[in-house]
Amino acid sequence: MSKLCYLKENALNSICPYFTMFPLEYPIRHLKKFKMGNPVVVDPFCGRGTTLFAARKLGLNAWGIDTSPVATAIAKAKMASCSKADILELARELLQKTPNDVPENEFFKRLYSSSTLESVCALREGLLSINQETNASIVLRALTLGALHGPLNKSIENSIYFSNQMPRTFASKPDYSIKYWSQKGLFPPKINPIDVLKRKLDRIPTFNHSLNGSYHQVIEGDAQLESTTNQISDDFSLVITSPPYYGMKTYVQDQWLRNWFLGGPPIVDYTSGPQLEHKGTEGFAKSLGKVWSNMANSKANNLKMFVRFGIIPSAKVDAKSLMHMSLESSSANWRIISTRSAHTAEKGKRQATQMQSKSNAAIEYDFHIERI
Repeated sequence: MSKLCYLKENALNSICPYFTMFPLEYPIRHLKKFKMGNPVVVDPFCGRGTTLFAARKLGLNAWGIDTSPVATAIAKAKMASCSKADILELARELLQKTPNDVPENEFFKRLYSSSTLESVCALREGLLSINQETNASIVLRALTLGALHGPLNKSIENSIYFSNQMPRTFASKPDYSIKYWSQKGLFPPKINPIDVLKRKLDRIPTFNHSLNGSYHQVIEGDAQLESTTNQISDDFSLVITSPPYYGMKTYVQDQWLRNWFLGGPPIVDYTSGPQLEHKGTEGFAKSLGKVWSNMANSKANNLKMFVRFGIIPSAKVDAKSLMHMSLESSSANWRIISTRSAHTAEKGKRQATQMQSKSNAAIEYDFHIERI
């Protein structure tokens, strides 16, 4: 169980719940070892940006890459600096406009009250129409993504979510949600979005202290491509990351509602999108090897990687062997310094029990790897 996540000083890292994230202790532990050398840090599978947040805490420069627009929208907030007043001012400005596109299907009507749905759509359209991003818009977007769905609170005055009952780390599918709400007799609360956003901001100590780097250093792209990793303008010497679990192929579908808020369709998109190959171990190792090859292109004199790597139990694959295969398939010379069991990912990380869905714990290993 992660303990750092409960400290208020780290609340920014929880600005939006997200599944399959590694605990903050993992990057903090490794970054502290090398802090004196002032390394540039890269996470090619940055997810919600835990490595970036850890680097920010320690005053280090960091870059992140992810194929998911949801992940990068959250991660960018870990690299933003602005006042809370600016964030709320922007939210109030966007909420003054009447949205043009409000979904009328049963799911959205059961997910949000009518007034809350209109407010969510106003924030959505307002943020989508911004021509030039600001730190305030970056943070507001991540805050809203984190408030889109989550468990019902007994008191509306304490709610930090806009929605009817739903898991907070992933969005359940429309048909299942409607059935669940009907069986439980659950109705969406009438929420004032400004109140929710303010409560979420009150939990976070500050956004306006100086940091090394900016939200421009979070790249939405595929780390398998040199054209993506070439956007990193610093010579990095430290890679801290956790690739997608082998066999986990539903990242796009599980984040479909947040993807809608970012401009996607108001339905579940069952296409896989750009990600690692999951049709077999050889294909997965080869695609992951492309990422390691791109990491090895750094011009830093020394390059170290700390990788937390796992598989879903149903895949029935040896995680250590698969990691070795991926390193061998890259064009670089890597040496594994150590391999340690990270035990299993905690079942509760995806908050799956909130709507009675099952989630198996993933088997994980920690690898310390160096380029030779």
